[in-house]
Amino acid sequence: MAGVDESRLRVWLSKYHNSDVAARDILSVVNHYQGLVPVQETYTFNDGTPMDLVNLNGTIPVSYKGNTYNIPICIWLMDTHPKNAPICYVRPTSDMSIKPSIFVDQNGKIYLPYLHDWTSGSSELLGLIQVMIVTFGDQPPVFAKPKESDMPYPSNSFMPQAGGNYLPPYPPTSYPPTSGFGGYPPYPASSSLPYPSYTPYPTPYPPYSGSGYGGPAPAVGGTGTIKDEHIRESLLTAIEEKLLRRMKELFQQHQAELETLQRTHDELKQGKVKLNTILSRLEKEQSDLDKNITVLKDKEQELDKAIERLSNEEEIDVDDAVTTTAPLYKQLLNAFSEEAAIEDAIYYMGEALRCGVIDLDVFLRQVRTLSRKQFMLRALMQKCRQKAGLAV
Repeated sequence: MAGVDESRLRVWLSKYHNSDVAARDILSVVNHYQGLVPVQETYTFNDGTPMDLVNLNGTIPVSYKGNTYNIPICIWLMDTHPKNAPICYVRPTSDMSIKPSIFVDQNGKIYLPYLHDWTSGSSELLGLIQVMIVTFGDQPPVFAKPKESDMPYPSNSFMPQAGGNYLPPYPPTSYPPTSGFGGYPPYPASSSLPYPSYTPYPTPYPPYSGSGYGGPAPAVGGTGTIKDEHIRESLLTAIEEKLLRRMKELFQQHQAELETLQRTHDELKQGKVKLNTILSRLEKEQSDLDKNITVLKDKEQELDKAIERLSNEEEIDVDDAVTTTAPLYKQLLNAFSEEAAIEDAIYYMGEALRCGVIDLDVFLRQVRTLSRKQFMLRALMQKCRQKAGLAV
């Protein structure tokens, strides 16, 4: 990562929403592709709003027909990166021209399914550049300008020069990553959508028509006739575009299937964690239940022994079941029993009055006598408890 000042890069990214993620993506790209260098420049949107953004400026190696060419590109990172897709351009040199296609418009702006389907968390700059390399290897975005002496035709003819290729070898050193590269100012976004919306994937250009860049170019000799090699080149281009579209469709279909399988895999993993938690809880409850069963069996054995022991003993007189250890406690017990008996007597006398068994005079006389005796017994119990040191 020689030549990249990481501290300066982080200063540039300080206003980004996810500066750490953006810095990590940029450093990963620079580590793999030495021809790209991060630069901070001013980007102007469609509505005229300028904004200081970081871009990756330089070249990427593209293999075309057995030769490797360095394609000049510029990748602008939005301040919301990686939530929103970057804006990408092809920046040709003065001896190159842009070859418009379904992936590059006449301003050099790049359109790719990878950009259109950009997703935060799964999409990254390194994957974007790899898709560019594969795409541009099938359909180069630039071609060499023919010399004026060899060019009797309009400059928008995109047939290869006689005896040459679309792309000349382009060394990385001839592409300085500076603002206004090759006399070209930073390209404004060609989309009419406001920031940060992404320009949708464009409708493919009509590949073959009687005029325009898709049609066969006139013969190099200027006779105006269409030669066999021109028709052959047009057919090859048509086949390439058809195969490329089919490949992209299959790629998107398989990618959607992989995403579905990945979601299913994640759901299964979450279900496994939940099941393991439930099983752990059930095992703990089973262990506690076994312990409780053991305790209950021990208690049951103790009860059986107590019942057997009591069945072998003689019957106990109810009056002798409760004994006291001191005369004071015995006096307290007797007073309590007698007071409880008086309470019951008063209750049943009230029931007899209600049923008409006794009259009111008899009821009042007996209740007055029993109440006086009950009062004396309660006073005696209170004095006994004080004497014994018990709570009153």
